[in-house]
Amino acid sequence: MTEATTEANRLATVFGGSGFLGRHIVRALARKGWRIRVAVRRPDLADFLRPLGGVGQIQPVQANVRFPDSIAAALEGASAAVNATGVKAESGAQTYTAVHVEGAHALARAAKSAGVATYVHVSGIGADPKSSSPYIASKGLGEQATRDTFPDAIVMRPSVVFGPEDDFFNRFGALACHLPVLPLLAGGETRLQPVYVGDVGQAAAAALSGLAKAGAIYELGGPKTMTLREATELALRAIDRRRPLISVPLGPSRWIAASTEFAARATLGLFPKLLTTTRDQVDLLASENVVSAEAEAEGRVLRALGVEPQPAETIIPSYLVRFRRTGQYEVQRSA
Repeated sequence: MTEATTEANRLATVFGGSGFLGRHIVRALARKGWRIRVAVRRPDLADFLRPLGGVGQIQPVQANVRFPDSIAAALEGASAAVNATGVKAESGAQTYTAVHVEGAHALARAAKSAGVATYVHVSGIGADPKSSSPYIASKGLGEQATRDTFPDAIVMRPSVVFGPEDDFFNRFGALACHLPVLPLLAGGETRLQPVYVGDVGQAAAAALSGLAKAGAIYELGGPKTMTLREATELALRAIDRRRPLISVPLGPSRWIAASTEFAARATLGLFPKLLTTTRDQVDLLASENVVSAEAEAEGRVLRALGVEPQPAETIIPSYLVRFRRTGQYEVQRSA
């Protein structure tokens, strides 16, 4: 059931609403009574979202950030919108520039033209248009294009996002099942502040409900700061396995990533996806990913949006249990 709120009968368009984060934004909005238009490239693959709301409350529609007419149609009649689109690795026309920069610009421009009152752009902590990493730079340029086009846009920068379908803790669990040792790329000492995907979804919904400052940048992190090593150890404890952790410096890490990228291309995708790492992913692991002191002091964090961040250790065992040697039926600490 949805909550009876002042948002009832208002329409919000969520671009990228079927993705890992987008689906949680849709869920949070549905619980607040919004009508939601889920704008995705393949609406036929987004029907699983409909049961998150009442009959007719959630409607998947076709839209592609590279086609302005489809964006305009998806925004027709909407009073709020969220850009939750993104790609983790480039593939064909889905490049960082096309999605994170040109796509972000197109969405902000269309939202402005459509008279959207509240617009949320999802980016990431560390986004920097001057970064040497194509991925990080594209995130920064996307923010820049959004704020230049829609000055009142609310930017949300989550740290590493975790949840049942994540590519972070799940990756550690899967690797522990196949490798005798786990490599800590980029050294393993970079600080992270993992944030639960449901909390980020609630933050976006709160922003559309008027709890965020127009034109502000919010940095979203969990309640605990940890290193990559500590995050890996947390995952290993959750699955009751023990594996030696080997620190790999940044240089060799980028070489390993380049080798796996080449292997994936050379084998036409037959190289194991689990073992494939991109250089951009390595660069992300080498970048500090924590909420800044300025954001804390100025109230540009989760708690300011009425969201109490949930710790990873209370959530990840529920979905990493499948990586235990004996599943959820027996706690096995001798692995």
